[in-house]
Amino acid sequence: MKYVAKALLIATIFSMASCAGDRGELIGVQGRAPWFHPQPFGTVYIPTGTFLTGQSDEDIFHTYIAPNKQISIHAMWMDDTEITNNEYRQFVEYVKDSIARKEHLDMVTENPDGYEILDYADVRIGRIDWKENYEELEDMYYRERERYEYRRQIDIRQLKYNYQWIDFQAAARGSYWNSNRADYIKEQTVQIYPDTLVWVRDFTYSYNEPMTRQYFYHPKYDDYPVVGISWHQANAFCNWRTRWLNRYWEAQGMPITEHWRLPSEFEWEYAARGGRDNNMYPWGGPYTRNSKGCLLANFKPNRGNYMADGGMYPVRADAYFPNDYGLYNMAGNVAEWTISAYDESSHQFTHDLNSDYQYNASESDPLTMKRKVTRGGSWKDVAYFIQNGSRSYEYQDTAKSFIGFRAVQTYIGRSALDRR
Repeated sequence: MKYVAKALLIATIFSMASCAGDRGELIGVQGRAPWFHPQPFGTVYIPTGTFLTGQSDEDIFHTYIAPNKQISIHAMWMDDTEITNNEYRQFVEYVKDSIARKEHLDMVTENPDGYEILDYADVRIGRIDWKENYEELEDMYYRERERYEYRRQIDIRQLKYNYQWIDFQAAARGSYWNSNRADYIKEQTVQIYPDTLVWVRDFTYSYNEPMTRQYFYHPKYDDYPVVGISWHQANAFCNWRTRWLNRYWEAQGMPITEHWRLPSEFEWEYAARGGRDNNMYPWGGPYTRNSKGCLLANFKPNRGNYMADGGMYPVRADAYFPNDYGLYNMAGNVAEWTISAYDESSHQFTHDLNSDYQYNASESDPLTMKRKVTRGGSWKDVAYFIQNGSRSYEYQDTAKSFIGFRAVQTYIGRSALDRR
């Protein structure tokens, strides 16, 4: 028995050694890095599914811009709340430190092509000691004549984020073999600090200066949705978030993940419905109050009693009950940017598989081409605009006190038929 066991051991060793080569067989590329990405922090899983998009109630304005249509949507991770002031501040601090590091402290190495190289550990927030580098960073502050009450404050006009993206639509229309890849790599620079003056600009003959001074700055509002963000700024945030996460995975020797981005308007509506069919609001019922008479979202009820729902302005991003997917404030609080361009007839011509209509408008395009879809309604809107099927828009280069955003990441995973 002892000799049999020894023979089996030797045979096993030879068998394992033979696996080192493919022996002329088709075995695929070996040694690939394993793939395991946990659920992104602060997100919920939205499963693949099919739903009926469009109005769930009478089209009282007779616009015919949201007719019913059956659409299939791929699974994704979605932020359970709108991006908050404090989450967006992480982006602002990153850009501030990066500019200081590159322009004033000479702490950035570059590759032969001139592109910035920063390891995940090297760009960690808080690495730069601004007090210690007081003199070197002087140029990043407002000049003396611009200082209010002689305070030494960062010149937010300098906070610009430069990033690249690929125009896949243009690339798909071109000739793959005869084209220059550089033609489809776009570059954009965006000023990323929120426009805090929206609180004054959006409302005439209305005193909202305290919100301008405090809403993005004060710790009280850390967990409130960020506003004053244009569509371009929201996209820049998503690009930074992707780079920040992928640098971490690369540092762990893991494959990078799918991009963070704004949801399409149909992905947004699918998630807002929470797996229900034809529900007027994210909570499922046709009414804005529950059985106890309590309002279920932050909007403008009745004839303008803003405080009737508990919030005069935006409320905490996790206020009220979530929908069946676990998403907060898909109705009211702040309207949300989507990646989709606005067209009155897009429901009629978009595909029924991951429906979407995008158009990257340039500065020279007419205003009608710069419209982007917003969904969900806001704290200043009446109940019609917080319905799941209601569509609205804003211009891509415009910021408002009632528009924020949340991001999604397409789920990379097995299909429902793959049980391995």
